[in-house]
Amino acid sequence: MKNTIRNSFLGVIIVLGAIMLTYIIYKNNTKAFSPEDTVEFSSGDLQLEVFYNRPYKKNRQIFGGLVPYNEVWRTGANEATTFYTSKDILVDGSLLPAGTYTLWTIPQEESWKIIFNSEMYPWGITADKLPSRVAEYDVLTLEVPVRTLKNPLEQFTIFFEEQQDLINFNLAWDQTLVRVPIKDPETIEQIKAS
Repeated sequence: MKNTIRNSFLGVIIVLGAIMLTYIIYKNNTKAFSPEDTVEFSSGDLQLEVFYNRPYKKNRQIFGGLVPYNEVWRTGANEATTFYTSKDILVDGSLLPAGTYTLWTIPQEESWKIIFNSEMYPWGITADKLPSRVAEYDVLTLEVPVRTLKNPLEQFTIFFEEQQDLINFNLAWDQTLVRVPIKDPETIEQIKAS
């Protein structure tokens, strides 16, 4: 009896070890093709941070190909992309409360829908390769126009740029640039008051 229990326990440990090893190898291999990155912006007491994974173009058609039009995209690769703001902000004129969100997009030829979702998901897609996002947790959805880049961008890139009284939150890959304007309501009030 003791040998049976010991052998069963040992078997469970071996299976769990094999699962963990497979997961670690899988995760490390996917990170080699789409490395993770974090971009930050700070101004006064406003802190913005985006964590995402950066896939490469590799001579592929990106939007309308690898990333289909009119379908929810995890906005990068691997884990779901996250967006953090330390305080309430206006995103393209709509209020986004302080907090951490997963960021989802629906690319279209002329515009993109940008979606901030309040839930955290361990991976950007399910085992069936469907987006992990649960729409009922969407906090803010907005639509912004697509801009065309002169030179194709090999790696998916997210970056912030400050411009007078707003912050541009940019998503760029291949020949596509999407710019989402962000404003700090306190800064706007301070500018109006002076």
